[in-house]
Formats: sequence, C-alpha cells, structure tokens
Amino acid sequence: MPLVHGPLPQRLKLVHGFGAVAFGVKDSGFSFFLLPFYNLVLGVDASTVGAALATALVVDAMIDPLIGHLSDRTYTRWGRRLPWLYIAPVPLAVLWTMLWSPPFVGSPGFWDIVALAVGVRLLLSACEVPSVSLVPEITDDYDERTTLFRYRFLSGWLGGLLMMVLTFTLFLPTPESQLQPEGYAEYGMFGAALIAFAVIGSAAAQHRIVAHLPPRRPPPFSIRGAFAEIFDAFREKAFVIFALGGLAAYVLQGMTFSITQYVNLYVWQFSDLAFRLYPAVLFLSVVVMFLIVSPIHRRWGKPKAAAVAALIGLTFYCGPYVLLLAGAWPTPGSTASTVLLFALLIVANTASVVSIISATSMVAEIVEAFEERTGKRAEGTFYSGNWLVQKCATGGGILLTSLIVQSIDLAPGTPQADVGPETVERLVLLFVLAASALALFGAYWLSRFPITRAQHEARVAARLSRQPASEAHDPLDDAVRADPDAHSITP
Repeated sequence: MPLVHGPLPQRLKLVHGFGAVAFGVKDSGFSFFLLPFYNLVLGVDASTVGAALATALVVDAMIDPLIGHLSDRTYTRWGRRLPWLYIAPVPLAVLWTMLWSPPFVGSPGFWDIVALAVGVRLLLSACEVPSVSLVPEITDDYDERTTLFRYRFLSGWLGGLLMMVLTFTLFLPTPESQLQPEGYAEYGMFGAALIAFAVIGSAAAQHRIVAHLPPRRPPPFSIRGAFAEIFDAFREKAFVIFALGGLAAYVLQGMTFSITQYVNLYVWQFSDLAFRLYPAVLFLSVVVMFLIVSPIHRRWGKPKAAAVAALIGLTFYCGPYVLLLAGAWPTPGSTASTVLLFALLIVANTASVVSIISATSMVAEIVEAFEERTGKRAEGTFYSGNWLVQKCATGGGILLTSLIVQSIDLAPGTPQADVGPETVERLVLLFVLAASALALFGAYWLSRFPITRAQHEARVAARLSRQPASEAHDPLDDAVRADPDAHSITP
C-alpha cells in the first residue's frame, strides 16, 4: 500500500526532491569535469581515464543490484530506506573530496582512478537507490509519481548547475584556470559538503512520513537467493525494453555532457562571459521541463513523451554542428554564434531532460507489473537496475568522448587558439554521428515500452480490491496529527 493516499503535500515534494541534489553534484562532476581534469590537468591519457571508468562499471554491475536488493530487505522501525540515507553520505563526501584531490604521488594511474571511481559510485548508489525507491512507496498514482520525479530532476539539475556556476565564477573562472589543479580541489570540498547536507537533510525532513516498520519481514538474506531474485526482476519484459532505450538515452546524455568542455572551448570558442552564462541557459531549460513534463505525460503518456522528446533533442543539439560543417553558421566565438547556440540549446536540453525523466518515471510502473506476476515488491532492485543503466551510460558516454578526443590527437593542455580547423571538423563530425545513432536507437525502444496508464491503474485497482481493510492506513495521517502545520500546504 502507498504511504500517502491522494495528492501529495507540497512540502513532501520539495524535501524528497532535495535529496537528488547529491546526484546532480556527482553527475555534473563526472559528466563535465572529470575527464578534462584527469586528462588536461593531470596529464592522464584520455583513453586511460575512459578505460578506468569502464572498469569501475564492471564492479558496479556486480554490486549495484545487491545494494537495491539489500535496501528492499532492510527491516527497521525507520523503514527500508532511511538507514541507508543516514549512513552512506558521510563516507561518500570523503571519497568525493579525494576524487578531486587525488592522494597519490605524481600523475594518477589506471588503478588509482578505478579505486576512487568505484568508491564514489557505490556509495552514491547507497544514497540514490534507497531515495528514489521511495517514489513508488510514497504514491501509486501515475501522475503524482511524475510530480515527484519532476522535483527530483529539478533539484538534481539545480545541484549540478550550482556547481557549474561556482566552478566558472569561483573555482575555475578562466580558460587558463581550467588547466590548473587548485580550483578542482576547492570544487571537490564544496561538493562533498553539499552532497552530505542534501541526502541527510532530505531523509530527516521525510522521517515522520516514511519511518515505519515494513508490513512484512523479509526472508533471510543469501547471495544465491539475492541473485536469483535480481535475475528474475531484470527478466521482466518491460524492464528489458526500458533498459535498451534508457541505456542509449543515458549514453547520449553522458557523451553530450562529457564533451561539453571540449566543444565549448575548441568548437564554439566560448569567452569567459559565455562560460559563465552557460549554466543559466541549462537552468532555463530545466525550468521549462518542470513546467511542461506533467501536461505532456497526461496527453501522450510516458513512452511516447520519451521517444518524441529524444528526437526533438537530437534535432536541436546536432543542428548547430551540421550548419557549422555546411558553412552556414556565424563565426564561432562571435556574439551571434553564442546567442544562437544558447537559444537552440534551451530547446534541445529541455527535450532531452523530458525524455530522461519520462524514462526514469516509467520504472515505477514496472514495480506493480512485477508484483502482479510474482507477488513481490522490488522497488530497490528495479531502481538499482535503473541506476546501473545510468551509471553504465555515464561511463559509456565518457568512454565515447575519450575515444573521440583520442582520435583527433588533442594534446593535454592545448590552448584554445592552437587547435586547427581540421581538428575541430573531426571532433564535430564524430560527435554528430555518435549522437544520431544513440538518439534514434533510444527513441525506438522507449516508444515500445509496454505499460500504459490504463494498465497501471488497473493493476493498482486490482491490488486495492485484494487489500485487507486493516492495511488501509495512511502514515501521513499520523504525521499530520503529530505536526499539523508542517503538512498544511496543498499542491
């Protein structure tokens, strides 16, 4: 049964979403700054960084689903998720600081990067998987789940964009400083504090609503039983289709983000002012997403919204590069070039985030389909699978970017003015080809997701008809009685 029946209080939406700030900090760091930091600043070959992150994903592939499974099996008076959200953020903050101030003599090696990446990724899973797994527990309403994900994505982007703004105005304010290590160390320390505050603060603010003993004690944990249940969950047809489409969409996002520093610096030749304005452009696109995604879902449903938005994003992302190759684009670095690029980027990023949020929200409906087939709830297992897809995609996107950078022979620390036009042309061509293939593949599979709104609502109605009257208790009622003012705001 859901923890909250009917419309969700505004306060709950805000504090639940706030926990995703930690994901935004991590995603911004890994996607925008990690490869340039280790490649251009510390002098590690781009292919070595990409291979190290890909290796870390192999470890994730084995352990991440276990984190989700263990979250599902956690049985405390604070529920299944909160203990994870109180414990994991502290070691995560420590490792995040070390990632940007590597505790190694000389240039980090392959296994040094692997060790740091594995630690950060696994501890972030221990925060993000339990947090996002609360969504299908809090509500079973098709649209309210989208609302929670709207707030999660808004908070995640705000966290990432805050780090970008501080990076380009405080930590790395000039193209020259972006090639020095000192600013990255400050970036890491501030991000670590923000991660810990977001996760622990969100958990504490939701405590009264979600801190309840689970209705059923799970069976004893065993490695064999855990993997058997995980494999059974991941064989769910809807999850397989989601994974195919979501993987392509997330890889595209990871590649687009990780190549941003390269294209903004060497293709579009951003000035200091353009670098500072760039986060504001992304923020505007996320605000537009926040306003339009729910109406789009009500009109089209999540699968169609994900597929159409992916194609729109592809068109507006790649359009400027195609025009540049055709000689029909203003001179890079000029005001006209930057303003036009920003205008198209707003549309492109809005569409891309709508596609990603639609795909992520679809996972919540898989929970009820699996429960109908097996009689088991596995929110943590499915969202660890979704998280694994996202992390594999981020790593895959960074690996693709590293291969592109390696293929164009761009030496570490190369100044903006020293990159020739033939290098820029190869960078643009390879990016457009990879982006087009990924977007088309992702849109095809996301459009084939088999769970519609009507099917989901029928499953929820059938479950309610089988539910004993004694279980029809709303924990929010207890919280309201305990503190009426804290829950008085309505949507």
